[in-house]
Amino acid sequence: MAAASTLTQELRKELAQTARQIVAPGKGILAADESTGTMGKRFANINVENTEENRRLYRQLLFTTDPSISNNISGVILFHETLYQKSDDGTPFVKLIQQKGIVPGIKVDKGVVPLSGFNCAECTTQGLDDLGTRCAQYYKDGARFAKWRCVLKISDVTPSDVAMRENANVLARYAIICQQNGLVPIVEPEVLSDGSHTLERAQEVTEQVLSHTYKALIDNRVFLEGTLLKPNMVTAGQSCPTKNTPQEVGCATVVALQRTVPPAMPGVTFLSGGQSEEGASVHLNAINAYPGKKPWALTFSYGRALQASVLKAWGGKKENVKAAQEELLNRAKVNGEAALGKYGGGATGAATEASLFVANHQY
Repeated sequence: MAAASTLTQELRKELAQTARQIVAPGKGILAADESTGTMGKRFANINVENTEENRRLYRQLLFTTDPSISNNISGVILFHETLYQKSDDGTPFVKLIQQKGIVPGIKVDKGVVPLSGFNCAECTTQGLDDLGTRCAQYYKDGARFAKWRCVLKISDVTPSDVAMRENANVLARYAIICQQNGLVPIVEPEVLSDGSHTLERAQEVTEQVLSHTYKALIDNRVFLEGTLLKPNMVTAGQSCPTKNTPQEVGCATVVALQRTVPPAMPGVTFLSGGQSEEGASVHLNAINAYPGKKPWALTFSYGRALQASVLKAWGGKKENVKAAQEELLNRAKVNGEAALGKYGGGATGAATEASLFVANHQY
């Protein structure tokens, strides 16, 4: 209990309950927290102008999908702009989400920046200065969890110990500030898939990064039962000539978690990391199907891997909203099955097999 001495018993109970709700069996997170710039890139692919109204219409499409989506989606991560937008009838998006029994969340970091004095590939994440004030306001406005992304890159000389420690400490400070203000922190130390590294190298680095991360969380008295982890799956680099099977990815990922993540942490919500929609689902299924000790829920927090087919089906046209919502329901159901290890593969969609990889991806 000493590790959570800055948090009241009531607050710990609320945080733990929210975290468990988000990683309920067969459910995961829709990451709809793309920045204005990132939405511009998404819209450019479908020839839609990046205006606030078009962003609102697209997010409205997501949040007015049939209530049955709550069978597989338990949380939605929002961008600041989206948290305060409303539907055509004046209903706040936060309320639309809550009415479905889904938990609203908020992206709170202010972006990745170079780690001064180190290799140009090394980064840290900014946004701690006023985080407490922002978290308090976001809680008041309906958010109940938060997300903060740190980025580490694999090369012959990276990530350095300094970069791993720096990002772990930033994540830990973010996490305790969130908890003090009632928000469950999703801790996201992403090891990018950029590069030609092997599966074995990816596993080695992922284990190092997660080890640094959990030491920092414990050192900073973060209440682990009231957190979630959003890591990369362990995959070989995008340009690695060796293509591993889903079973090999599942094994490497689970073993990396077994070696580094405390059982007290309730759930792992994997990022898709530029995998295709189908690839992300198949790998998630393989992770859950892998035998062995898995004391945490193993589910998804997907952005591109839930929305690629949705965007393509929509194309910015009002008459396509229903078809786009059907795509979202389909991908949510597929990933809900994968989170239980029950997905047999073969689901189709408007962009199911398309590669979603973006080098040095920014949100």
